Amino acid sequence: MKKPTVVLSGVAKRYGKVEAVKNVSFTLNEGETVALVGHNGAGKTTLIKLMLGLIRPSGGSINVMGEDPAAGDVAVRKKLGYLPESVAFHAALTGRETIAFYARLKHVGPSNSLELLERVGLGADAADRPVRTYSKGMRQRLGLAQALLGEPRLLLLDEPTSGLDPALRRRFYDLLSELRSKGTTILLSSHALTELEDRADRLLIVNKGVAVADGTMDDLRGLARLPIRVSVKFAAGATVRSFTNGPAAWRVTEDGRLEADVAMVDKIALLKEVTTCPDDIADLQVTEPTLDDLYAHFLGAGKITS
Repeated sequence: MKKPTVVLSGVAKRYGKVEAVKNVSFTLNEGETVALVGHNGAGKTTLIKLMLGLIRPSGGSINVMGEDPAAGDVAVRKKLGYLPESVAFHAALTGRETIAFYARLKHVGPSNSLELLERVGLGADAADRPVRTYSKGMRQRLGLAQALLGEPRLLLLDEPTSGLDPALRRRFYDLLSELRSKGTTILLSSHALTELEDRADRLLIVNKGVAVADGTMDDLRGLARLPIRVSVKFAAGATVRSFTNGPAAWRVTEDGRLEADVAMVDKIALLKEVTTCPDDIADLQVTEPTLDDLYAHFLGAGKITS
């Protein structure tokens, strides 16, 4: 049984008459990667600031590693790592000096600063260059390096892959997998839904300050009950068969495939019918609802959790 790292219970945050967060409850467990997704203004950044203790809730309670994050406990803050959406560093400092500065702020030793910079793809040459010479991607990697200071137990990342090319994104997610395997709890807030689909253990979707869905991809697919898509390509010389016994309405695509959308409960029966003559089939594709599909569905639905 994994221990909870973060527990939010009925949390609300108001700014005057504006309710940025409304009655949100969820738990983040150790060694878990959770994707926090929602449109701009949905409340994602507010939730992160609440977990960091930068702002206090208007209602409800927040527990981070057994403490109130707004209480200012140094021991808890040393175990937190945070990468904001927009990183900004002193332009005259080098990468190495920047890490040393943040290490002092966090009360952790800076002795492994070069190792930490190399870990995020900034070698010795970059480490001793002024930050003003860094590209956007390099500044983003420097931000990740400061977030990793002190081997945090909780890592809060807001749009972390902004400015990273595909190769660096893969390297970034490999690094997150390594941290997760050591028990670090990771919260990823991002609009890059296709990146998150296979990398998050759980998805938390927020809309207008409300958590409208919380669960694994399989959980959310089961709750949404969106159709799956089946696509069939017949082998050369095979007679194109029509499938009339099942519930699907088939259509012919521009490249000559047969395609249909079918309810999840009818998937097995449909596949059994399609494969009665397997030698006739050159290719068969089954496409489950994507995170994009689920995101659009739950934004139009009421509050649903697994």
